[in-house]
Amino acid sequence: MRVVVPAVIVGRDGLKPALGDTCPVLALQAAGLAVFAIGLLLFFSSLHRFSTEGEGTLAPWDPPRRLVVRGSYRFVRNRMISGVICILAAEAMLLVSLALARSALIFLAMNLVYIPLVEEPGLRARFGDAYREHCRHVPRVVLRLKPWRAERGSGAGS
Repeated sequence: MRVVVPAVIVGRDGLKPALGDTCPVLALQAAGLAVFAIGLLLFFSSLHRFSTEGEGTLAPWDPPRRLVVRGSYRFVRNRMISGVICILAAEAMLLVSLALARSALIFLAMNLVYIPLVEEPGLRARFGDAYREHCRHVPRVVLRLKPWRAERGSGAGS
């Protein structure tokens, strides 16, 4: 879904990568490259932390067995989704496409509903008070400015 919708929009609208011909468009595209890099970093570092610290994967049949609250999880709880949203926004910026920007916003809105209604209850059940503590201090999708540090003995990170 995350790949299909942008591909359909690109094909439907005949979008092709091309350097902008004005300074504002070039600045938008340069920012898009930076946002794309951030998105890739968030997504792939999440996969790495899930496998090494969480002892699992992002696959529903092999989820992390340990709560991961280190690294960029000290800044944002759902960094994989944040990474995907960055990538989708970057595609819109690089291709200067309002249709891609709208699809990124729709994806964000869907996740802002899905995560608290479906994903978080399961995480609360699996990780209990440690996850609740993490939720109290770390935003769901938007990065906090300073990293949260779990207090010793809080259970977070174990």
